[in-house]
Amino acid sequence: MDAAEGYIRTKGYNAFSFRDIAADVGIKTASIHYHFSSKADLGAAVAERYTERFLESLGPADSNPFKEQITRYISAFRSSYSAGDQMCLCGMLGAEISSLPENMIKVSKVFFVKNLLWLDEVYLSQGEESLTIEQARKKSLRLLALLEGGLIVARSLDGLETFDQLTSQELT
Repeated sequence: MDAAEGYIRTKGYNAFSFRDIAADVGIKTASIHYHFSSKADLGAAVAERYTERFLESLGPADSNPFKEQITRYISAFRSSYSAGDQMCLCGMLGAEISSLPENMIKVSKVFFVKNLLWLDEVYLSQGEESLTIEQARKKSLRLLALLEGGLIVARSLDGLETFDQLTSQELT
């Protein structure tokens, strides 16, 4: 699963096969098929694990002061890029959504839904007191889009320097 995650985060879901993973790990493709009947099942398991780990790293939405939570959220995206030019796994899947199997589409959407719910809670519980649910959702969508898009722009331009320029206003 680690090898598949690495491929998805650097090259995309459509850029690898069971043979590639088997060669990287030093096993036969049959060993992968024993655990995952299809590439889509492997991809779905990787995306589920990624989503769980990502959200666990954030902790509860109401556990820290507002600014600290937003900083932690931005840092989660920044650290993925700084750890080997890797993109957000579900951001990469989102870019390939039209060519993904149905189970992969569902699992990648779960990442975004759960992230938006987490951000909504941060904005509603710790942000401006007069914020409505709709206003919180707009802020959540904007930040998520900024970070996913920021990784793409950073990868295309000057790396972390570009990402930091894009996100610096969110931290003030």
